[in-house]
Amino acid sequence: MKSVENKDQAGGNSARQAIVIGAGMGGLAAAMRLGAKGYRVTVCDRLDVPGGRASYIRREGHRFDLGPTIVTLPDLYRDLWSYCGYDFDQDVELRSLEPLYEIRWPDGAQFTAYQDETKMRAEVARFSPRDVRGYERFLEDSRKRYAFGFEELGRRPMHRLRDLIAVLHHFVRLRADRSVAAHASRRFRDARLQMAFSFHPLFIGGDPFNVTSIYILVSHIERMFGIHYPIGGVAAIANAMTRVIGRQGGEIKYGAEVDEIIVNNGHARGVRLVDGTILNSDIVVSNADSGHTYKRLLHKIGDKRWSDERLSRSRWSMGLFIWYFGTRGTRALWPDVGHHTILNGPRYRGLIKDIFIRGHLADDMSLYIHRPSVTDSTVAPKDGDTFYALCPVPHLGFEKPIDWSVEAAAFTDRVKSVLEAQLLPGLSEYLTVSETFTPETFRDRYLSPYGSGFSIEPRIFQSAWFRPHNVSEDVAGLYLTGAGTHPGAGLPGVVSSAEVMSRLVPAAEALH
Repeated sequence: MKSVENKDQAGGNSARQAIVIGAGMGGLAAAMRLGAKGYRVTVCDRLDVPGGRASYIRREGHRFDLGPTIVTLPDLYRDLWSYCGYDFDQDVELRSLEPLYEIRWPDGAQFTAYQDETKMRAEVARFSPRDVRGYERFLEDSRKRYAFGFEELGRRPMHRLRDLIAVLHHFVRLRADRSVAAHASRRFRDARLQMAFSFHPLFIGGDPFNVTSIYILVSHIERMFGIHYPIGGVAAIANAMTRVIGRQGGEIKYGAEVDEIIVNNGHARGVRLVDGTILNSDIVVSNADSGHTYKRLLHKIGDKRWSDERLSRSRWSMGLFIWYFGTRGTRALWPDVGHHTILNGPRYRGLIKDIFIRGHLADDMSLYIHRPSVTDSTVAPKDGDTFYALCPVPHLGFEKPIDWSVEAAAFTDRVKSVLEAQLLPGLSEYLTVSETFTPETFRDRYLSPYGSGFSIEPRIFQSAWFRPHNVSEDVAGLYLTGAGTHPGAGLPGVVSSAEVMSRLVPAAEALH
């Protein structure tokens, strides 16, 4: 068994060591912040590329972003880079998108979302003139929840019970007990607008009919900050993060899967890789899913706040079926299909219930379609297109989980049929390359419990203090980042989790 003592390559002297488990966006952000605090950082990841869910694959000239596709709060990255002494805009090119996305229904109705306030109000009026006033009230509701839910609650530690008690009056005042869908139904009479202003929790793994209405804050984010696409995909941000880590003297080990967090006398002292290599450190930050961290990486710790039983009782986010496909000769085809399109099935609430509550793979579906080639020509061969179609599906934790080795091919055909009928006529004749990810892929590639797409679902009693904390209660010197900890999933959430973590970690020179 090999033991490795990391050294400060710049001066040859021992430095305070930090190990980060996982090179996902939360882990990379954590490594950057730790480097800025004076730590010598080693990041370990089982994949061969950075980014985790935000990594990419190449197939026959197509580059597919595997997970996140947009940036909604660019100043989070600018703040991160600035904290480390660098300029984000020198490293990454962001392109603002307008319109933001389009929503379509089976009856042919189409709603286009804009950042521009005048256009957005006109679009609401086109659907339902009597709902314009409700829309204005909804935006004000969203602004208040952003100020509290993200800027105040989401960017500060919530690991002490008194942290929760101090903000409970805000939860009461903002009716956090009401769901996103219930709040939208109070502001809009038109059922289609209710859906258009309540679906957003799905992009962080939440059931709109059960997730707290605090998450309507997304509408404020869209209006105030817009939606942006990084040229080169979100993976371009991950790659830029690795360069900053390198400038700080940090190191990323790919193909290095962590098997165990080493704990001596109640303190995290390093990690053991699956090949037996031991990496020693002063602190450990796990960007692995919190469920995997507590169940697998700390399996030798007997009495844990997040025990196996508690994890099994938790509600997990839905699974994802994603079909990545490329086409040839289509760049000028389908001119009405933009960068982001959402296709609704005939049901909304019933379909959500099938996915989150019943664990049933329904006959109907709703899809999110990403077509980055209309913005970034580097993602596809000349005159071709790169797409992905994402479909929420049940995770693998239900009593009778879906066997995707049996279902995947037929389900891909169903997705293709929906796309041909509602969005991309003649798709079959232009297809060149195809790849699918299922919840089983998320389980095996990302070690995500139950193959969930976004870790623990962000219900009110699984958020803030109720979520796995950014500092472990069980092991000193162990910190957590990523979708499964506070403040939650989505790029803003995981990047903010590193900011929260850095407030809890002492500066390297403070360790004795």
